[in-house]
Amino acid sequence: MLSPAVVPPPAGRSDSVSTTASPAGAPASLPLGKPAGEPAGDALPDVAVSTAPGVYGRLDRVGMDGVQAVAAVTVDGRPALLPAVCDLAVSLDDPGSRGIHMSRLYLRAQEALEEGLTPARLGKLVQEMCESHGEISEGAFCDVSLTLPVRQPSLVSGESGWRHYPVRCGAAFTPDGVSLTASVQIEYSSTCPCSAALSRDLTDAAFREAFGAADTVSADDVRTWLSKGGSIAGHPHSQRSKADVTVTLDAETASFGWLDLVETAEAALGTATQGAVKRADEREFARLNADNPMFCEDAARRLAPAIASVAGVRNYAITVRHLESLHPHDAVATVSGEVEACGAA
Repeated sequence: MLSPAVVPPPAGRSDSVSTTASPAGAPASLPLGKPAGEPAGDALPDVAVSTAPGVYGRLDRVGMDGVQAVAAVTVDGRPALLPAVCDLAVSLDDPGSRGIHMSRLYLRAQEALEEGLTPARLGKLVQEMCESHGEISEGAFCDVSLTLPVRQPSLVSGESGWRHYPVRCGAAFTPDGVSLTASVQIEYSSTCPCSAALSRDLTDAAFREAFGAADTVSADDVRTWLSKGGSIAGHPHSQRSKADVTVTLDAETASFGWLDLVETAEAALGTATQGAVKRADEREFARLNADNPMFCEDAARRLAPAIASVAGVRNYAITVRHLESLHPHDAVATVSGEVEACGAA
């Protein structure tokens, strides 16, 4: 499981909101003034406070996508700062407020992620984002994306290599409280069951052609035939495939549980793509693909009960995508549900 790294936070900052008069004719609100801690002197113009919107109205979300940051996590037992990208927003519930102060969201997010990317800290961040905008906002939202390095063992050779997993976490603060989500993307190999059956049919036809109408065939003759190139007359097609898994977590969860989600999903599918591969590993991978042929429907049905069994998961949404080698298009399946409903089934 990931835990926050011990990384010194940026210097402290006080961002108390000052109160100024509302624009004439605008609904009553607590406009966004100059935060404490900024240089003293004449106030700079702030049209977000001093002017009214041309058209009044409430907005669900206002903020920034793609904010660059770093997040403190633990990787392979060591503290690390990883590059991260954030989407930050608050609701603009006062129809008479022209805009928000995006720098307040930016600075709070920078500080929070450096302190440690945990559910508790992300939940606190969205509350702080909402409070930084006084009475004009009732909700705040933060989504963080990063690439998680994980050292994975090879299948049988005893080697290991790094894998990079795209992961995401999110927090939302509304009048109903804080909600938390976690997402992972995994890659795996999918062998087409239909293609496997057709390949067996081709091999059966080749065997019959090779041995004709013989009543009996010795085991040595069969082994010799199998060892010749072309004896296996058809090979099933397979392709790299992706599963995107998003879960809603219990509010009191201590971790986003990315590693649990990755390990659970890969175990359910059985054919995760590999890092370090020697010949013995590739042979084992071929066996695993033969043991686990799957349509996209099969992959989604395997993943749903497995993800539902992960501790702390309240509901899930899964999309699997097989990047077909036979077709120029993808095969896709989605499944979602609540843990209780899945368990009851």
